[in-house]
Amino acid sequence: MAEVYYVGVDVGTASVRAALVSRAGLLNSTAEEPISIWEPQADHYVQSSSEIWEKCCTVVKRVTQSVERSQVRGIGFDATCSLVVLDQSFQPVPVSQDGDRQRNVVMWMDHRAEEQAARITNTGHGVLSRVGGVMSPEMQPPKLLWLKENLKESCWKEAAHFFDLPDFLSWKATGSLTRSLCTLVCKWTYCPPEGWDASFWTSIGLEDLLENDFSKIGSVSCPPGSPLGDGLTQEAAADLGLDPGTAVGASLIDAHAGGLGVIGADVKDFHLPCEDQPITSRMAMICGTSTCHMAISEQPLFVPGVWGPCLSAMVPGVWLNEGGQSATGRLIDHMVKGHAAYTQLREQARQRSENIYSYLNSHLSSMADSHSAADLLASGLHVWPDFHGNRSPLADPTLKGMVTGLSLSQTLDDLALLYLATIQALALGTLHILEAMKEAGHDIRTLFLCGGLSKNSLFVQIHANATGLPVVLPDQMEAVLIGAAVLGACASHDYSSIQEAMEKMAKVGKVVQPDNELQSFYERKYKVFQRLFAHQREYQAIMNQR
Repeated sequence: MAEVYYVGVDVGTASVRAALVSRAGLLNSTAEEPISIWEPQADHYVQSSSEIWEKCCTVVKRVTQSVERSQVRGIGFDATCSLVVLDQSFQPVPVSQDGDRQRNVVMWMDHRAEEQAARITNTGHGVLSRVGGVMSPEMQPPKLLWLKENLKESCWKEAAHFFDLPDFLSWKATGSLTRSLCTLVCKWTYCPPEGWDASFWTSIGLEDLLENDFSKIGSVSCPPGSPLGDGLTQEAAADLGLDPGTAVGASLIDAHAGGLGVIGADVKDFHLPCEDQPITSRMAMICGTSTCHMAISEQPLFVPGVWGPCLSAMVPGVWLNEGGQSATGRLIDHMVKGHAAYTQLREQARQRSENIYSYLNSHLSSMADSHSAADLLASGLHVWPDFHGNRSPLADPTLKGMVTGLSLSQTLDDLALLYLATIQALALGTLHILEAMKEAGHDIRTLFLCGGLSKNSLFVQIHANATGLPVVLPDQMEAVLIGAAVLGACASHDYSSIQEAMEKMAKVGKVVQPDNELQSFYERKYKVFQRLFAHQREYQAIMNQR
């Protein structure tokens, strides 16, 4: 009998990827294409849904060219939680003042709506309890309000359909307007089983979205992985190079797909503290441009400054809390590439045929005494990592970054130390989120990492050291793509549920244990971390005095 496959499509911040995945969760082939990002003004980031779909078609055709179409049983999409705007004819509507119709996507990291988000928070509406009490500018309601207030003629009056990007992709594939609970619950304030809260939208000035049973933002929803429509339409099948009717699963936000791709793995015989414990003892961290911290619970848990609880937003039937850091990989790049010694670093790495981060990791090891860990090198250098605001657990997009312990030196050693201190700060930010979750009732014993930063051995080890928890890395490093493929597998009915599919398709690759000898060092480092925040609040208070 011929092997069967599923296609996972992942639309990240800067690229579209696809993978052909076997029933056992093994990657057969992958492909990647870049996508454009425009910044028409500061803190405005936009993309094109037409370009994104074209790139999806390109990568799917590439990964499936070696198998028969009939062997592809299902396809699943994940994407960033960006906002797509279409008109009545499903054509793009511009989201910037320049009026370019092709640029119709407000990106997840677009912070143009900070003022609208603050106003929504100040309403104190009950739906805010499910987003940690604070509305983030990265969620959709403030972005919608910004469009109404700033682009009323060119965008708001033209718009007939507002999609989260993952739902746009599943609509494009199937013609179905059914939205995934993942997107609606996590980013739009939808709450099953009641659904939309009309009083919320009215209270923030978006009462026009109530028309036709909320048709502009979604009248029908379903759990992730549910089969949509009749599968691929004729047009989409031709675009993707697959058979019409191929099953399409309701989509996920990219981070949540990463969660599916790791959190359900069978950990038997790995001697982990989460073995023989419910899946609620695990936290998935999806680490890339930003980092998302996914924890699930049997009962709803309310964590201040952390999004959720969201029912069926990742794993059907259980509640999700989502913490996050708005800039992680992006912050590391910013610190390293902005340093005076970056040109020297790039040249040294090129000579050794290494990427710059592998080189930096080796360089730090050579700087460390043979009897001590590289972690200790940054004992006098400290970073507060909120250069793009704090998503969790402080939920304050106005916070800025800080560095203390700098000298006049600009050597490659100094660059390496700044890189180390930045990673340590990000790990301590994760500890900060874990503590908030623990206080609210979570009992997290093991971290499951995936995403681009999980390939950086120093980043992984420091997260284990700083949190005191073991870190599990997936067998297939492209866990987000595995998670997307799980959606297709579930929609095809080859597996009876998301839970069964992720247990069979997600596998443990490697376990990284914390270095317990560094516990005292990171306890002290964490105290400094907390003082940096206190100082920033103090500085703000002084400067705000009249």
